[in-house]
Amino acid sequence: MVEQLTMPQTLEGWLELLERRHAQTIRLGLDRVRAVREALGPGPEAVVITVGGTNGKGSCCAMLEAILLAAGYRVGCYTSPHLLRYNERVRLDGRDASDQQLVDGFAAVEAARGDTPLTYFEHGTLAAWAVFRQARPDVIILEVGLGGRLDAVNVFDADCAIVTSVAMDHMDYLGDTREAIGFEKAGIFRAGRPAVCGDPQPPASLVAHAEAIGAELWVSGRDFGFGGDRQQWGYWRYATPPGEGALVKRGGLAYPSLRGANQLLNAAAVITALDALRHRLPVSMQAIRQGLMLVEVPGRFQVLPGRPAVVLDVAHNPQAAGVLAENLGSMGFFPETWAVFGMLADKDVEGVIGLMAARIDHWLLADLPGPRGLAAEALATRIRAAGAKGEIRCFASPAAAFVAAQEGAAEGDRIVAFGSFLTVADVLAAVNAARH
Repeated sequence: MVEQLTMPQTLEGWLELLERRHAQTIRLGLDRVRAVREALGPGPEAVVITVGGTNGKGSCCAMLEAILLAAGYRVGCYTSPHLLRYNERVRLDGRDASDQQLVDGFAAVEAARGDTPLTYFEHGTLAAWAVFRQARPDVIILEVGLGGRLDAVNVFDADCAIVTSVAMDHMDYLGDTREAIGFEKAGIFRAGRPAVCGDPQPPASLVAHAEAIGAELWVSGRDFGFGGDRQQWGYWRYATPPGEGALVKRGGLAYPSLRGANQLLNAAAVITALDALRHRLPVSMQAIRQGLMLVEVPGRFQVLPGRPAVVLDVAHNPQAAGVLAENLGSMGFFPETWAVFGMLADKDVEGVIGLMAARIDHWLLADLPGPRGLAAEALATRIRAAGAKGEIRCFASPAAAFVAAQEGAAEGDRIVAFGSFLTVADVLAAVNAARH
């Protein structure tokens, strides 16, 4: 009863409590989370779509949300991390959850957990579920935090699971090969249910796991795919996997409002998932078109209005950096590109630098906070070791680096902020503050 009386009454209070209580931010395993989920009681009678993968998870979740809302469904969506406000992680019908809804969710989890310890992410995941239990949406979209098999999100059985891509990241936790990482990500698949892989070259371990448990596996390029020209694109899939049955085609699709060629990979995976769920969640072609045209994801190749051009991208691993470099190359001519760059120390810093170096003329490096944050001077040492061209300057924060980029860039130049969610969040906060 004492614990009940001392529960925080504000969202800020809850977040401070959870950060203080859990020094270990990542603790893989499902037993503790499953026990608290069961203590919370029965969940909502909603269709659950779980989205995992190395990159593209946020874009796929946003596309699913936009399409399903356009189709008239009530939608709950849980993603992480957030950029500016924790409320961004939990969305109901396209709007961020209110402080009070989150406070109630955190309190429900605290009351249910007893003596069971939970990490910050685990408590937040269960709190999102508690919010959805109260709101009772028709469909719930869950984004995996890390890996899949042992991630807290995986205590909820997916009616359909999507793995967007498999690349090298979080190797301390998931393994140091694509095969090991692919097996971890395939852990969100369920027997007898649709499993969509948006990676056209999936690890054998992912395919083998899907087959071993009897999941209905759809693989990009084998069972579904896309093609297009400058004006529009088309989607195709076979009636059943693996690449069998009649060929189903959908043409005349407008390109997603999200920028970048990689978004068609994500969009095709999303349409495949919705097709696989069509008997429970019928979605019209009009809803698909409308959703793809309206979808927005801050920080994913987000180009801000005005000059010089400002690009925000949370690319923090080599696969994402390669896509960002390709997308920058397709933007047209800019005399010089100014990078606002900050990374976490446990990422493949050299891999990201190597893929981006040819696109950058000025490196404005930022310290990132926290025990995982890499100091700008350490980042500068790695950039010099890589032989990257251009000037290198160091700053105490991404916001300070961004101000310097604005002061130095000509009107026709380009500023790109990337390397971490923390980097993009600080720059985006500075942009918003300047507007107000």
